[in-house]
Amino acid sequence: MSSIMENILTQAKDAREAQLQELIELLRIPSISTLPDHRPQIAEAAQWLAAHMKALGLEEVEVYPTERHPVVYGQWLGAPGQPTVLIYGHYDVQPADPLEQWQSDPFEPQVRGDYLYARGAADDKGQLFVHLKAIEAYLKSTKCLPVNVKLLLEGEEEIGSTSLPQFIAEHQELLQADIVLISDSHILAPDQPSIVYGLRGMTYVELQVQGPDHDLHSGSYGGAVHNPLGALATMIAKLHDEKGRVAIPGFYDRVRPLSESERAELARLPYDEAAFCREAGISATWGDPDYTALERLGARPTLDVNGLLGGFTGAGAKTIIPAQAMAKISMRLVPDQEPHEIAQLFESYIKQITPLTVQSQVRAIHFAEPALLRRDIPAMQAARQAYRAGFGTEPLFTREGGSIPVVTLFKKQLGLDSILMGFGLPDDRLHSPNERFYLPNFYRGIRSSIYFLQALTEEG
Repeated sequence: MSSIMENILTQAKDAREAQLQELIELLRIPSISTLPDHRPQIAEAAQWLAAHMKALGLEEVEVYPTERHPVVYGQWLGAPGQPTVLIYGHYDVQPADPLEQWQSDPFEPQVRGDYLYARGAADDKGQLFVHLKAIEAYLKSTKCLPVNVKLLLEGEEEIGSTSLPQFIAEHQELLQADIVLISDSHILAPDQPSIVYGLRGMTYVELQVQGPDHDLHSGSYGGAVHNPLGALATMIAKLHDEKGRVAIPGFYDRVRPLSESERAELARLPYDEAAFCREAGISATWGDPDYTALERLGARPTLDVNGLLGGFTGAGAKTIIPAQAMAKISMRLVPDQEPHEIAQLFESYIKQITPLTVQSQVRAIHFAEPALLRRDIPAMQAARQAYRAGFGTEPLFTREGGSIPVVTLFKKQLGLDSILMGFGLPDDRLHSPNERFYLPNFYRGIRSSIYFLQALTEEG
């Protein structure tokens, strides 16, 4: 290791207390993108990041307004002839509900043991902050970076990145780069880094079932009027067969088969079913028995009911037949499923299984395309080098069950491949109470990011 690299790594290590306190300051801002009354906090978080990026020495830092929430941009282009990496992250967070299940205030970050607890700690403020601190270590130590860097931080990822396509379309030249770096995923274990090369897409819909035109007394009308909640329950039960396969005709027609070599590679990943069940708080796994749990988690499509609404849910009793019932349903998709086509198949099937005694309506909420990333590109080898140096362990390649829509967005609009270097853990409780970030991985992440920027120059 060169003395220059040693100085950069020492700078990062010596700054750990400041790094943590700065992250805590950012996490205190409740930048919840889906709630309209939090728009001021979203703007506050964007301005905080812009000020911080300027203080680090980044140039052309600007907060760009969009129809909803701002995009924060900054760059350092002082390495002519070297690659340019576009670092993407999001500063918006999920709502904190239910608040009563948090052990501490979700927006008053608290360190307990090796974990930092707060909404957004791992998704995605903590992970995007990794790269800001790597850049800081370089600029404080050497006044320069080994490659050119652009940062794009958005405030709408948790609501589907609705403004990002237009922003990218209007700023094509500004965002030109050689590779995209995204840290918005997790590794397999604290001591086992992994590189995600496959992402599931998504079709998200809302299913509305209408019965009578107003709520009815269940004593006066029960037995003669079909209850929309009961009808909805029957319809939901028909969305899967007895093996756990999605029952929608045509749903699997475009699914790219898993090759034997890929199934063998997935089988090599460390997976403890008992530990998985403990992490999820379940007694046993569920799903299509023709595939392993690991294959079902990342390489097979799914359909899940995310929420149900209807009737009386307050304290005590109210005997009614509700006029309406509603379900929110997500379908995670794999290559080569097309999200809009899946929505049409879903709607057609719902029409078939809707009882004549009620009416149904399907409303599409949002879509995300699946992605399968190339593992043979130089930047992927740079990521492998960086993980080895940062964690001391060879990373494994994995598929991720979730969706990161910007991956396909960057490919379609800018022609750029993405590298997914996550630093979270599977049990970080993303989108749930008591979200957390494992602090040793925060610091290893900074170290890995430092190595990644250097490795890009070696891999070209």
